[in-house]
Amino acid sequence: MIKVIDIYNVLNELAPFSAQAAWDNSGILVGSKSNKVKKIMLTLDITYQTAIEADSIGADLVISHHPVIFSPLKHLDESNPAVNLSKHNITAICMHTNFDIANGGMNDILCERLGLTPNKGEVLCDNDNVGRICDLSKPTDVITIAKWVKNSLGCKALRYTDAGREVSRIGICSGSGAEYFSNAIQKNCQLLITGDIKHHDFIDAQNAGISMIDAGHFYTENIFYDKLKAFLLSRFSNLEIVISQKNIDIVNVI
Repeated sequence: MIKVIDIYNVLNELAPFSAQAAWDNSGILVGSKSNKVKKIMLTLDITYQTAIEADSIGADLVISHHPVIFSPLKHLDESNPAVNLSKHNITAICMHTNFDIANGGMNDILCERLGLTPNKGEVLCDNDNVGRICDLSKPTDVITIAKWVKNSLGCKALRYTDAGREVSRIGICSGSGAEYFSNAIQKNCQLLITGDIKHHDFIDAQNAGISMIDAGHFYTENIFYDKLKAFLLSRFSNLEIVISQKNIDIVNVI
C-alpha cells in the first residue's frame, strides 16, 4: 500500500522541499504522512471548491502548487479548505517555490509551453535559481510575442508594454516575477514574461527600456499537471491521478 510519505519522498527527489524560500510553506500541510493513498487530485490552488471536489471524487491526497496554509490560522472553520480537507481525512502536499526553481519544474514547463528553450545554466536570479533565459532564433516584435503567449497559455486577457525594441532574448518567470526586471536587463533581455505586474513595475521597466508581458499568475502556473502526473505514474503505476475540474480562473474580464 502506498502512503503519503512515499509520494512525498518522490516529490522531494523532483523538487527538494528544503530548497523552498524562507518565507514559503511547502510540504505536507494537512494530514498524516502515514495515510494511505489510492487516488490523488492535482490542482494549482486548494480552494473551498477544490476541497469539496476532492472529497466528492474520493481523493486521499491533494497535491497543489500554492500552499493551502500560508498565513497562520486564527480559527478553525469548515469554510477554510485546510479544515475541510482535514475533516474528510484528505492529506495535502503543497509544492511551491521548491517546484518553481527545480530543474524540470514550473519555469521549465512554462518555457516548454511557450515553445522556448531555456539557455543551459542561465537564470534570471543566480542567487536562488529563479526564472529562465531564452534566446529567439530571430528578433521578433513584442506584439507578435504577446499574441503567441496569450494563445499558448489560453489567457482570457493579457497586458503588455512595448519599449520599442525588437526582442531576441527573453526572461521568463512564472507566477509573480516583476521584481526581476532589473535582473532581466542585466542579462541583456529585451522582454520579461511573468504575471502580477504592478503599475509602477510597468513604468520602471519602460523607463529602463525593457518590455513586459503580464500573462497572469494563474495562466503562467496552471500548466504543470501533465508533467507531474506522468512523473508520479512512472513511479507509482497503480495510482489513480486526476486533475481538478473546479480549479478555474475566477477572475472575469469584460
